[in-house]
Amino acid sequence: MIHTEGLTKQFGPVTAVDHLTLDVQEGEVFGFLGPNGAGKTTTVRMLSSLISRTSGSAEVAGHQIGDPSAELQLRHQIGILPENVGLYESSSAYENLEYYGQLQRVEATALRQSIERLLRMLDLWEKRDQPVATFSKGMKQKVAIARALVHDPVLLFLDEPTANLDPEASKTVREFILELKRERRTIFLNTHHLDEAERICDRVGILNTRLVTTGTPGQLKLGMSGRRTVAAVDGPMETMAAAIRARLGDRRIEIQGGSLIVDVSDPDRDNPEIAAAIVGAGGRLRQLTQVSASLEDVYLKLIHEGASPA
Repeated sequence: MIHTEGLTKQFGPVTAVDHLTLDVQEGEVFGFLGPNGAGKTTTVRMLSSLISRTSGSAEVAGHQIGDPSAELQLRHQIGILPENVGLYESSSAYENLEYYGQLQRVEATALRQSIERLLRMLDLWEKRDQPVATFSKGMKQKVAIARALVHDPVLLFLDEPTANLDPEASKTVREFILELKRERRTIFLNTHHLDEAERICDRVGILNTRLVTTGTPGQLKLGMSGRRTVAAVDGPMETMAAAIRARLGDRRIEIQGGSLIVDVSDPDRDNPEIAAAIVGAGGRLRQLTQVSASLEDVYLKLIHEGASPA
């Protein structure tokens, strides 16, 4: 659905996006993570042909960006939720969606059906005739999401869809995105919310002008920390560590207070052996748990170091 090779954008002497090479598959929810100024919004604007690239190439929904003959077709196939929603405040929610659908040349009956479906899904149907100026920030965000979908695009760009929303509005938007995910719609999501990315996205990329790494949230967490088991024990720590190595082979085992932290390759296979080794060495096992880095741990480490966890 999206393929870029060395995609670069410079604003004078400033490089906003530096040689981005990336693939996003059809039906995938891909999350772009990065600090302010990392180039996430600039990337979306290039991929949607809102701004030109400096160098490199990109194909989006079968169209080469930068090809003037393909730009109109591309815009019919993508939907965009920008960082600033830009609604017509004096018009109603229904009128905002109707106007945009007409710009996209959606047939009248199909447009009415699409507007009703989207406003009902976002719990705005009863307020469809009210001016957008009277809406809360969360309600405006929901109208803007509906606007991005009213023409049934094959690819949806969402730029910080829950930014500055209250918890209830954020939950509604997340649930709506998950509903779109169940429809196997391709979504490119810029977000600062790491828990949101972990719950919603199939894969994530971490961008800091350059692409630092990509992978599923699970792969990134595992790549940073590996698999480790923490055994809280009472007994002779060095003796129990030696007993574990005797059963599982040589591996890193850290002793931290009353716990042994053991590197494992297969927790389902190794954890029973760890427990047996501890008991056999005269120890008492109080607790056995798996630990892994959080996505936040991975993100902060990679942003500060600029290195892949793999």
